[in-house]
Amino acid sequence: MALVLDLLNRDPRPNSGNPQDAGNAPGTNAELPAELRHPEKRRRPENPILRKPDWIRVKAPGSPKWAETQKIVKAEGLVTVCEEAGCPNIGECWEKKHATFMIMGDTCTRACAFCNVKTGVPQALDPLEPAKVAQAVAKLGLEHVVITSVDRDDLKDGGAEHFAQVIRAIRRASPGTTIEILTPDFLRKPGALEVVVAARPDVFNHNLETVPGKYLTVRPGARYFHSLRLLQRVKELDPTIFTKSGIMVGLGEERNEILQLMDDLRSADVDFITIGQYLAPSRKHHAVIRFVTPEEFKGFEAIAYVKGFLMVSSTPLTRSSHHAGEDFARLRAVRAARNS
Repeated sequence: MALVLDLLNRDPRPNSGNPQDAGNAPGTNAELPAELRHPEKRRRPENPILRKPDWIRVKAPGSPKWAETQKIVKAEGLVTVCEEAGCPNIGECWEKKHATFMIMGDTCTRACAFCNVKTGVPQALDPLEPAKVAQAVAKLGLEHVVITSVDRDDLKDGGAEHFAQVIRAIRRASPGTTIEILTPDFLRKPGALEVVVAARPDVFNHNLETVPGKYLTVRPGARYFHSLRLLQRVKELDPTIFTKSGIMVGLGEERNEILQLMDDLRSADVDFITIGQYLAPSRKHHAVIRFVTPEEFKGFEAIAYVKGFLMVSSTPLTRSSHHAGEDFARLRAVRAARNS
């Protein structure tokens, strides 16, 4: 369930139901060779692509409702994470007019081994972007919206004030819309988190992405315990904000490492965890070590609920923003029931 503002106005429909083909249709950004989107990966050896099991298959997008969502996104000159990151759920989410807007451009200053978003030197922020996003939210009639971004290590505050401006613009244009943000880690950006929390999003999501032992190879520009502390700090600043985090599996992590990560998140008072299968965007990205079975995902879900999470989404095709609107309604109801 994701949208990034796509200034190239290209057709993101995949050629097949293969989720690793999503966003790779002729003419799309994601079709570009990995060495062009990710120059830092040019000299990396190519990894084999494992044959995907049946439970990973998804239906290719292209319905009238999907086309209507695409038209609105393009009309506002926006970018979508669905296309940039090759999300396998683009057909389902766009058909439901579910949108995750990616702000602050389409170029990331990090070089994570798993991510398909373009890396390089970003352009200057668009001061009109908050209004454009708010207008798109109003046109789509969204009850719940997710706002994410690329990492902007080049900015003094990591883009925190821009996040806050987008939140405030949506509140003005569409007061009934609940707002979920999926933020970078604001590493070495003192005061940035406080700026975003002060804008009072309904859900604050920051993904740990993987277990700490995999950070050097999967997420080398980040620090596990900084990300954990970021989530904990949100609750200290405003206990009414729901907190959320997600991880990918299939990167070579051990089961006990996943269970320890769950404990770490609960220690930080995180409400909601998402667990999904990692899919390699290209042979130059981190290899898929294995495909985790649906039964294993169900097991993780059961354990996470026992550990005290209010909400858990654990399936092969789970993504951070997939079903975010429905999940938020359930999350709010669960907390209300516990507090009654």
